Amino acid sequence: MYDLIAANKRRTVLLIAAFVGLVVAVGAAVGILVGYGLAGTLIALGLAGAMAFASYWKSDAVALSMSRARPADPETYKRLHNLVEGLCIASGLPKPRVYIIDDPAPNAFATGRNPRHAAIAVTTGLLEQMNRVELEGVLAHELSHIRNYDILVSTLAVTMVGAVAILADVTIRMMWWNGGRQRRDGDHSDSNNPLAFVGFALLILAPLFAKLMQATISRRREALADVSACQMTRYPPGLISALEKLKADSTVTHSASRATAHLWIEQPMPGVQEGGHLGWVNRLFNTHPPLEERIETLREL
Repeated sequence: MYDLIAANKRRTVLLIAAFVGLVVAVGAAVGILVGYGLAGTLIALGLAGAMAFASYWKSDAVALSMSRARPADPETYKRLHNLVEGLCIASGLPKPRVYIIDDPAPNAFATGRNPRHAAIAVTTGLLEQMNRVELEGVLAHELSHIRNYDILVSTLAVTMVGAVAILADVTIRMMWWNGGRQRRDGDHSDSNNPLAFVGFALLILAPLFAKLMQATISRRREALADVSACQMTRYPPGLISALEKLKADSTVTHSASRATAHLWIEQPMPGVQEGGHLGWVNRLFNTHPPLEERIETLREL
């Protein structure tokens, strides 16, 4: 178990480094294509950094608002608050803010920039379908995301994907309206510059690469949180039973969106058909590992 945790953390560090490299490469491509060289690159990276910082600082509020979450009343949802408090005491975590989402689909997510500024949101469907032991397993999974700073990793991934997508989109639109990269004197002679072709190709493919890396990070974080949750509760059958119920339920989480899909304990959006010759392509962009694999891993603990 500890080897799995250590391996997942090492891979995540490498993927975050790759994300940073992709953002820098896109910034360099912007500088080449817009025609302002190093100055254009620095300006593009500065704008991307500002957007990423703003998104990071308000990530929890944005995710909760998008999911239409409301604070969970301590009296109405006493069992929920008691379970969260007990797990936090056992794991040495500060109690996060607790929210409820009116949605019949059983699901939950954690968000925030660090353990002291974190929140857990659960759907009404989850509270209705899970018994106490199963709900404790799900909450331990979400608290593991907080303890392992997965919420920070997920936020960084989201903001970097957003920065890459915005930089690529704005630059391509500028090139479209300006007729390509243009010098100040109107000379288009640099349009055949090999670097320009490389930069343009990078702008087109960068959002695709960014989404692929985001999905990879999310899948590894989910596997790590499952194992950490069992370490926290000392009772793997609780989470196994919860995941089996989630697997059996086919209700779509209407409060979720593609922007927040990676945050939830299971894939909240309608799945894409994974069969056929090109099924492996669809699986590359899945934000969660298959529930069957997660359950089998927990049974081996």
